[in-house]
Amino acid sequence: MNTLFLFDFDGVLADSLDLYSEAVVRCLERIGTPIVKDKADYLELFEGNFYEAMAARGVDLVAFGKAAGEILPGIDYDSMTPFAGLIPVLAALSTDHLLAVISSNGYRTIRAMLVRFGFDSYFQDIFGSDFRFSKKEKIDYALAKYRIARERAFYIGDTAGDILEARAAGVRSVAVTWGWHSRERLAAVNPDYLVDTPEGLLTLSAAVSS
Repeated sequence: MNTLFLFDFDGVLADSLDLYSEAVVRCLERIGTPIVKDKADYLELFEGNFYEAMAARGVDLVAFGKAAGEILPGIDYDSMTPFAGLIPVLAALSTDHLLAVISSNGYRTIRAMLVRFGFDSYFQDIFGSDFRFSKKEKIDYALAKYRIARERAFYIGDTAGDILEARAAGVRSVAVTWGWHSRERLAAVNPDYLVDTPEGLLTLSAAVSS
């Protein structure tokens, strides 16, 4: 397996924007830092790294984590659904390449949803928020763990922040347009690839010379 495909979870594999935007509003209200009022405010946090953006706006990340630990177990995870058309794409990619998840979500939630969606057999690893906050650092770690050269790795995300962290890590950035940020917002940060359908991901491996 000579190519590493690193997938964001929310907005790439799972349709979860409404669920988490509402949950984060509740968490921030609970700790007395109501910087997010609506979905638009929430999406602005993903112009860069989600946790760094909150900290820059005065959010105590330790307090936020405690509130999240109290609120997130009670949200309706059954309302989270996978994006259509992913299973044949993941099956095809995982035949010859290594797949892992790098996300701002937590390991246990990601793992449970991958199992529920029928995606779990395609992914070798999950690097969530309980590992490190920085996606760049998680990408660096995954590259070292699997001994993959940066030019043979893709990070597949759906927000401007994902693309910036992929670029900072020196891997190929792939923006998918079915997720949280609009196609225009993603194009503005100049990803290496802009993909409009899950099937479009199958063309990426051809971009890496054998």
